[in-house]
Amino acid sequence: MSRTIAARSGCKDVWNAFMCSGAAYGKHDIPYCPTTAAAPPNRVITWEEAKSIYKANSGHDFLEDAFVCWYEDDYKFDGPRGIWRDPASALKILRHFAGAITPDFSTYQDFPEPLKLYNTYRMRAYGYWLGKNGIAVINNVRWGTPESYCYCFEGIPTNSMVAIGTCGGSPGRISDRKRFENGLDELIKKVSPHTVVVYGSANYPCFEKLKKQGIRIISFPSKTALAFERRKAK
Repeated sequence: MSRTIAARSGCKDVWNAFMCSGAAYGKHDIPYCPTTAAAPPNRVITWEEAKSIYKANSGHDFLEDAFVCWYEDDYKFDGPRGIWRDPASALKILRHFAGAITPDFSTYQDFPEPLKLYNTYRMRAYGYWLGKNGIAVINNVRWGTPESYCYCFEGIPTNSMVAIGTCGGSPGRISDRKRFENGLDELIKKVSPHTVVVYGSANYPCFEKLKKQGIRIISFPSKTALAFERRKAK
């Protein structure tokens, strides 16, 4: 279904209703976010890295062959001057990069369910808006325990390319690996992606299983892993 929501609330600037103008919605009012990237990234960098590159090239016309992701602490991108409160400034930076993986607003397991639902909404809303503004978009997928399955895959096209972050926790944390694997299985069942872009290590049996199913796995080392490798090389 689709709807016009910008006029529904006097506080539209708080929840960025303008981002969803013309969007289709799912059962939980999460907007549908088309995958607009025609091909996988050649490189993936964090928002912090993108801002540094943009600052270093200030005043120059440039295009960096990298997709920007937000697999980092929320305070680095979600605050009073963050990408949600100041999307126009973020868009100005993103236009200088090959594309973007939709923001990874946190959905920690101990968050209240309404907050996890809201952050899932923000992932799709932001991605939909970026796509409308000509940015090549890949949907980030983030799930929790089984109660999140009813909404955490909503708004993602089937048979598309998706992205997952594995740095900073699952599936590296053994105590949480089964939850990650169960959610990954549910993603495959509900979304049937043909390609999974992994930011962080994909050296886990669950990804080998996907490869055997014919799903393409493309992994990029995290910023932390690259820094560690540079220190080792010295």
